[in-house]
Amino acid sequence: MHTQSSITLLYTSDIHGNAMPILYGTNEEAPIGLAKYATIVKQIRQQEENLIVVDNGDLIQGTPLMTHYVKKHQHHENPMIGIMNRIGIDAAVVGNHEFNFGEKILTDAVNQSSFPWVSANILDKETKEPKFGPPYIIKTMKNGIKVAIVGVTTHFIPNWEAPAHIRGIQFQDAFTTLEGWVKKIRDVEDPDVLIASYHGGFERDLETGEPTEPFTGENQAYQMCEQIKGIDVLLTGHQHRQLNDMLHDILILQPGNNGQVYGEVHIDLEKKNGKWKIIEKRGTLHTFENTESNTDIIDYMQEMEASTQQWLDQPIGSIEGDMTITSSFDARVKKHPFIQFIQDVQMAESGVDISVTSLLNNASTGFKPVVTMRDIVSNYMYPNTLVVLELTGEAIKAALEKSAEYFTVLDNKLAVNPSYIDPKPQHYNYDMWEGINYTIHASNPVGSRVTAVTYHGKPLDHSKTYQVVLNNYRASGGGNYDMFKNKPVIQEIQKDTVELIRAYFEKHKTVQATVKNNFRVIV
Repeated sequence: MHTQSSITLLYTSDIHGNAMPILYGTNEEAPIGLAKYATIVKQIRQQEENLIVVDNGDLIQGTPLMTHYVKKHQHHENPMIGIMNRIGIDAAVVGNHEFNFGEKILTDAVNQSSFPWVSANILDKETKEPKFGPPYIIKTMKNGIKVAIVGVTTHFIPNWEAPAHIRGIQFQDAFTTLEGWVKKIRDVEDPDVLIASYHGGFERDLETGEPTEPFTGENQAYQMCEQIKGIDVLLTGHQHRQLNDMLHDILILQPGNNGQVYGEVHIDLEKKNGKWKIIEKRGTLHTFENTESNTDIIDYMQEMEASTQQWLDQPIGSIEGDMTITSSFDARVKKHPFIQFIQDVQMAESGVDISVTSLLNNASTGFKPVVTMRDIVSNYMYPNTLVVLELTGEAIKAALEKSAEYFTVLDNKLAVNPSYIDPKPQHYNYDMWEGINYTIHASNPVGSRVTAVTYHGKPLDHSKTYQVVLNNYRASGGGNYDMFKNKPVIQEIQKDTVELIRAYFEKHKTVQATVKNNFRVIV
């Protein structure tokens, strides 16, 4: 006689601090966040006897709520951890943005968790043991079904993160680590179901197998599905895509970002000759439309949320002229007063006269006449710090050419290169420079689009060195800017950029919306 049973798994990834059903930039309600997810988990827990709940990383950073928590309330429980404790998740995976606020915030988060952080490839440099939690956990469900959950994280983190935030940590290759642990778990534990939770994404097109990005090792999920035997379900994230598919008989999912979507996995099993076998597995992605927020979570968040809202509504300074952004594309094609402002802040703080920045988000609206903290954090949403690098003229020219790849020409008009839109929007990887003059010819071949580069009216000297201020993500080579890697660091400015912008307004009170037209983008 055959016995049948099933398992349900719910998972989130790339929540990025979205606890509440709110968009902080506008303060509008939205069908997002963990307060709504908590309602779903509670409902399904009442219906399913075999339920597993997992978070796949990038949990604690990304909203003004979390920025405010770190600045003013870090002696209290991390709200994202408090919510996950109340939801009752079984395991979490470390995401790359978990490191953004530094070692103490992450260590506190792990220590406050009533669930394990499964993290096979992030090791303590000295002991070579997993730094934040076990490589995997075993859950024994009703009817004796044995489920293994193994966690790995993109090992590309040192390419982005401030060195002080990852001191004493070793990031092992995620693919080879997962391959080794899957074999070991199969041999030693003999689970009925093996779930791999990977904070990383896919480096190839799921249908054609064609590369969708340079082979840097940042994303290895396709290789994992293709080459690792023994994975039943691969939970992915990091790329902020919505995926639900089968690849090499492995069920793969990815539930977007910012708490807009969650993933559900349903596995049917049958017991044959004393051993459980999977007979079907399927995935679904769900939104939170028509889902009420969990009142316990809303009550838990009340004090922190009120404090955050009060902080966000503080007027910080004022703008004379127009610093609003009506078109993110136009703000990248020609100098915009908001970009000029960010460059001015970076140069004033660093004392150098060449600066690099990008428009971080297509939803950025710039600054209205009265600027509040809400305006600052909704336009500058990353906890970046600044670094001054010593760069040769040759490296600067290479970086300009890299940025120029952002554009293409369609029907004789400027357009965005599709690779910056799909599979993952990466508009933030287009940089604009201050302190040098240059022209981008978008119809020229890649690598020879930038001309007439001058500094103080003279052609940029490829063999000379120049001091350049830029954010720590880019300074470490983030966005495939390899020409910045391992270059001499002249200065590190440890205050995050939001704090620098606030301080700039404190000093200047009223800022003029002006531009220095130092670059052109033409067909």
